[in-house]
Amino acid sequence: MVLRGYVPTSEETLQTLAALRLQSLNSDFSTHAPFPRLEELFPPHVLHARLPPLPHRPPAKCRGARLRAGLLAGGLWGQALAKQRAERDQRLRGRLREEGAITMAAIVEKWKLLQGMGRPEAMAAYVALVREWPGFGSTLFDVDLQASPVGPGPQRLWLGIGAKAVSLYKPGEPEPLDSFCYGRISSFGASDSSTFRLSVEDRDLLFETSQVEEIAQLLNTYLASAGAQRLPRPQEPPTSPPTLEPTVLPQGLCPAPGPWQHQPPVGSSHS
Repeated sequence: MVLRGYVPTSEETLQTLAALRLQSLNSDFSTHAPFPRLEELFPPHVLHARLPPLPHRPPAKCRGARLRAGLLAGGLWGQALAKQRAERDQRLRGRLREEGAITMAAIVEKWKLLQGMGRPEAMAAYVALVREWPGFGSTLFDVDLQASPVGPGPQRLWLGIGAKAVSLYKPGEPEPLDSFCYGRISSFGASDSSTFRLSVEDRDLLFETSQVEEIAQLLNTYLASAGAQRLPRPQEPPTSPPTLEPTVLPQGLCPAPGPWQHQPPVGSSHS
């Protein structure tokens, strides 16, 4: 999850995590130690984000313009454009290699500072850093929110499902936009094969996602572990929305109103 960018933290912390991973894998720094590739230690998207954006190419406004563009693309002008694109791609690859070398050097310097740290200690330090994120332990899903209490939709968000609550995050942001403990969820299920519905008190949230079944199964698991009533699976949508009786939930499961501050127990790997 760290390498895929699902643990929002600073670049300095990401470098420290990479150094701790090297210490865990190889023990103390040595020029003879086997060295993983950078993408096995550090999120690649962070390096790509440093590169300049690709120039915007405006669309052709009419058929005549598209025809002229097609004729030009087939001649000397098209060859010149292809050459420019190749040169630009080569420059971007060079920049990416430079950024990667700078980042790897910073990671190695941090690795050298861990001299004498044992593998269990390095692993414990790694997990302690990741646990600083309030969403630690949650399983994150990429979703597009179609009906939103926090702003106009659709919005690309992370749907975080943890032991205590379901939370919505803006990708890369450490604090949730909103969070719902299980006592507030009245029903959930599949509206269709790519739309997941979550009913929270008097609100219905619709998420476009390719992982409808995975989300429903995980919610069922947490509800069952809390002693709650199991709701229908997404492939068996109810004819009418089922209701989750609040009395079946253990006392104290729902935190007091306000920002979610609870950390779910360690239940998933973030390395």
